[in-house]
Amino acid sequence: MNSGQATFTSAVTDFETAVRARDAGASGAAFGLLQQTFHDADDTELAAVAPRLAEFLPEVPLGPRAVVAVVIGAAVERGADPVVCAPTVLAGVGEALAGAEEFAARWAATGGGDLPDPERTDPEDAVFDRVGQPATEAWWTLPQWEMAAVAVLNHKPVRVALADRTALIDAAERVGDATGGGLKYLRYMLAVLDDEPLVVLHRGTGTGYRVRISGLGDNFQLHTLLAGELVGGGHVPGDAPEAAAVAACRSGASGAPGTEGALDTTGSFDLAAADGTRVWNEGIPADIPAVEGVRVLVLDPPSYARAWSAGRLFSHMPGELVLEAVLPAEEAAGWLARTAPALSARGA
Repeated sequence: MNSGQATFTSAVTDFETAVRARDAGASGAAFGLLQQTFHDADDTELAAVAPRLAEFLPEVPLGPRAVVAVVIGAAVERGADPVVCAPTVLAGVGEALAGAEEFAARWAATGGGDLPDPERTDPEDAVFDRVGQPATEAWWTLPQWEMAAVAVLNHKPVRVALADRTALIDAAERVGDATGGGLKYLRYMLAVLDDEPLVVLHRGTGTGYRVRISGLGDNFQLHTLLAGELVGGGHVPGDAPEAAAVAACRSGASGAPGTEGALDTTGSFDLAAADGTRVWNEGIPADIPAVEGVRVLVLDPPSYARAWSAGRLFSHMPGELVLEAVLPAEEAAGWLARTAPALSARGA
């Protein structure tokens, strides 16, 4: 161990040395010191050291590896280079998902029963005996891996460069299903669309618009930004959200739900797909199906009053919605002719 006052840099050095020497005692001590000194490190130190920590992340033993990934993610949130830090973190996420799938399969094969909740219980020796250590550790570290993944995926260049996103989405969906709907933030983040074209049709006025979206975490955010752009811009009738609510969905500050600073906004539309099925605010833009290679969203009058606190599901991820063009009347009419009435209007 380095002598004198420990710093985050010296703790990382000691931890790396101990891990590579396979010195369990020294690595455990350095691991504890690494976590303690992180909070005292300034942004300059984190920017210098986090990439190095990410580089040897795959060599860290399974137990502490997820916590180290969280530290890397936290450093990225404080300014460390996300593109440099992300690859080993996301590779670790893929390995953890594979291990979690193995855990669920072995659990079912050895008697089944309710899967343990890694956020509420600690693994007992009987679980290790029943399922095995690697799969058990993968299962119990899922919350940490989800946290680390979201931290690096907040950044558009990381998302755009993610070559194996489909495989990660599929694995996260399977594990999420096994846990009864878990890993929501990981699943939503992996499905975020960037530079995605969207045809938006306003049925009441017969008008259409081409927009491009990036970094939208859910359809609450999409709904608010569309209302701000189309209603606030005078393109369609209705009550526009306040400017502060729109800004909160882009990159501005937003209050926490239920607090005095919350930016409540009211729904301006019912959202529907081209086939008439409802597109729910609780869903994500990736839920909107494509027609002839482009996602199509139809705006209908709101069928009931609803309000929510405007902002971003992922507070560190800036949201973008750009109105690129107002469609010519004939083109808008052509798109509308290919849409079905909203299911709610048909009594469904």
